[in-house]
Amino acid sequence: MMEYVGAALAAYLLGSLNFGIIVSRLRHRDDIRRHGSGNAGATNALRTYGKLTAVLVLAGDFLKGTAAVLLGCMITGQLLGGWVASLLVILGHMFPVFFRFRGGKGVATAAGAILLLNPYTLLALLAAFVGVILFTRYVSLASVTAAAVFPLFTLGYGLKVGMTASGIAITTAFAAVAASLVIWKHRTNIQRLLAGTESRLGNKKKD
Repeated sequence: MMEYVGAALAAYLLGSLNFGIIVSRLRHRDDIRRHGSGNAGATNALRTYGKLTAVLVLAGDFLKGTAAVLLGCMITGQLLGGWVASLLVILGHMFPVFFRFRGGKGVATAAGAILLLNPYTLLALLAAFVGVILFTRYVSLASVTAAAVFPLFTLGYGLKVGMTASGIAITTAFAAVAASLVIWKHRTNIQRLLAGTESRLGNKKKD
């Protein structure tokens, strides 16, 4: 049990290293949360500082998700430890202890975690994400859509490969919690989407 506590704590602290905030301070002597939507993520970085900063933020947030899962598996010796770490690294990204609990929305970090947990599911989610962006140019809608289908894809993959019933239940439950967190962080975006005021990719107003 203590191994899982240690993995969870390590993942949360790793997640709290929010690269949107770190890169904006080191590269621009600024705080990304003062601009645009106030979100410390790659999309707001793109609209505020440009492509290079956005790439650095995206890479950092993605890789910390991957590193957290790897760390969780190593500490516990079980894949379940990776799933636990995936949730805590997302929570750390959203509510970073180092930055007054004001972080990002967790999409890139979640994607990095899923890369190790289930790369095939990540490919399917990426296809859904890109498809929605190409059709609508709404990054927020693409993120919410990918999050919403994550538990379904996880369930489908478990059934396809013949996982045990308990394995399917556990992985699907973790996926559902992660998806719920990401969708909840996009609640203001959803409100703007419904109101028709959400900005599309290429605009510089909202994230």
